[in-house]
Amino acid sequence: MGEIQKIRTGRHGVFVMHVHLVFVTTFRHKVFTGAHLTRMEEIMRSVCADFACELMEFNGENNHVHLLVNFPPKVAVTKLVNSLKGVSSRRLRQEFPDLVRHYWRANKLWSGSYFAGTVGGAPLSVVKQYIEQQNRPV
Repeated sequence: MGEIQKIRTGRHGVFVMHVHLVFVTTFRHKVFTGAHLTRMEEIMRSVCADFACELMEFNGENNHVHLLVNFPPKVAVTKLVNSLKGVSSRRLRQEFPDLVRHYWRANKLWSGSYFAGTVGGAPLSVVKQYIEQQNRPV
C-alpha cells in the first residue's frame, strides 16, 4: 500500500472502510458547470459529516460525479446515498435556477440509480488465501 490508511475506531471495533460512489443526472443530461460542482462538493462534505463519514475525494463531469467516502460500519451505504442525492438535489435546485428550468418536468436532479463499489485493502485472492492458511484447530 502506497499510502497509510487512516484506521478509525469505534466503541467495539477498528475499521477502514471506503466506498466509491457514482451519481448520474436524470437522462444523463449535461448540466453541470464548475460552479455547480464546487458547490456540490461543499454540500456533500456537509452531508458526509452528518453521517460521521469523510468525503476523501470528489470530482465530476457535466453529467455525473464521483465520490470516495470513508465511512463507519454503522452507516448503511443506501441511507448515505439517499441523503447525498436528496440534499444535493434540493439545495442545488434552490441555489441555481438554471437547474430548475432544466429539470422542471422531472423535478429531480439525479437518476434513480447509482454505482457503489468498495475499495481499498487487499485483492480478494489475497484475502481468500490468507483465510485458507489459518491454523484451524483439530
